[in-house]
Amino acid sequence: MNKSRISTVTQFVLLGFPGPWKMQIILFSMILLVYVLTLTGNMAIICAVRWEHRLHTPMYMLLANFSFLEIWYVTCTVPNMLVNFLSKTKTISFSGCFTQFYFFFSLGTTECFFLCVMAYDRYLAICRPLHYPSIMTGQLCAILVSLCWLLGFLGHSIPILFISQLPFCGPNIIDHFLCDVDPLMALSCEPTPIIEHVFHSVSSLIIILTILYILGSYMLVLRAVLQVPSSSGRQKAFSTCGSHLVVVSLFYGTIMVMYVSPTSGNSVAMHKIITLIYSVVTPVLNPLIYSLRNRDMKFALCHFFCRMRMIQTL
Repeated sequence: MNKSRISTVTQFVLLGFPGPWKMQIILFSMILLVYVLTLTGNMAIICAVRWEHRLHTPMYMLLANFSFLEIWYVTCTVPNMLVNFLSKTKTISFSGCFTQFYFFFSLGTTECFFLCVMAYDRYLAICRPLHYPSIMTGQLCAILVSLCWLLGFLGHSIPILFISQLPFCGPNIIDHFLCDVDPLMALSCEPTPIIEHVFHSVSSLIIILTILYILGSYMLVLRAVLQVPSSSGRQKAFSTCGSHLVVVSLFYGTIMVMYVSPTSGNSVAMHKIITLIYSVVTPVLNPLIYSLRNRDMKFALCHFFCRMRMIQTL
């Protein structure tokens, strides 16, 4: 057996955001606050959709599933990041690193597909309103949600499996706060540019195809909205679609910088900041974006929080 192919690394060191202890405490407090707000906001949307019968429609069922996805998306990285802020060793096991790597990219891919399905839902609701109830049934909605999860978790499974089989002989220091493809490939003692190329090709293909589909859907929606005679109808349509477009812009704007142009020459610090935006900041903004621009959701959330307050007073 070729000894150069045997992995001697059993754990990795995630440097995260190195700095003095006081800065680590400040970062820990900020990320913890964002994490709690993310869990609270997305759980509130899930409960509001579950308990408010007026929200039992495909649009809000998709939004509830999207919020469920966001909870797991931040949970696969943030808890370990919080532990590392307070840890002196900042280590993660080999299996733990690749498990995080797999779930981070699978959940991110699932989010791309969810945003596509949500754009399709808005296209049907605005461009084909008379056929919407017969096309976007509960059964079709469940099938689309299931396909998002299935394709999301299959998309990067084979490239990540091949990367995990590469030999890692040391060093084991990752200058990032999570296990990402470029830092891991840089640590392999047997460079395999083909695997890295395949990984980035799959990522770029998924990102480009989904963003083109979303943009195409909203071009058709925009054309239909501009033909609406009443200004109130146009305003309602823009309000419904505007929140989704803001979320799409925040998410795709950052991941395209990271994975469509991986050789863009950005510094390691810039890569960390960009990753932090789409993996931590965007999920906490989504509940605010969707609730503040939607009257039904604002009413349902107020109803939910009032009910929770009444339960606490009993």
